[in-house]
Amino acid sequence: MLSVDSLKKIDREIAKYPPDRKQSAVMSALIVAQDEKGWLSSEVMDFVARYLGMPPVAVYEVATFYAMYNLEPLGTYKLTLCTNLPCGLQGALDAADHLRRKLGIDFNETTPDGHFTLKEGECFGACAMAPVLLVNNKKMHDYMSNEKLDRLLDELGRK
Repeated sequence: MLSVDSLKKIDREIAKYPPDRKQSAVMSALIVAQDEKGWLSSEVMDFVARYLGMPPVAVYEVATFYAMYNLEPLGTYKLTLCTNLPCGLQGALDAADHLRRKLGIDFNETTPDGHFTLKEGECFGACAMAPVLLVNNKKMHDYMSNEKLDRLLDELGRK
């Protein structure tokens, strides 16, 4: 179900824990699986559960609790904007309006070309640098003015 390379990455994560605690690598294993597959289908989560020797429901609990896991196919780029109160007071709500207008979608939607999915995030722990945008759960961008948002969209391939 996962490539040899992904299994090696998961094995490196498992090795960080005592042998009888390999289930502790579940979060890392899900990230590795998601990086390869793009999202976590029930088949992928079942595979991770078998690989770690844990009940599938325990893997589902983790995957559904954390917003960083994609439980459905998304656009090539998942753009998550923190809209918590501190960020909202520092321009995140205006940034959200700008992104929705520019992309022609709302939160939890994907552009018709499948390029961008817009998500609303809770707290990224970077309130002083708001508005803050996370791309594909990996790269954080801060102080996101409309101009910086436009440049980022252009860099990511939006015409």
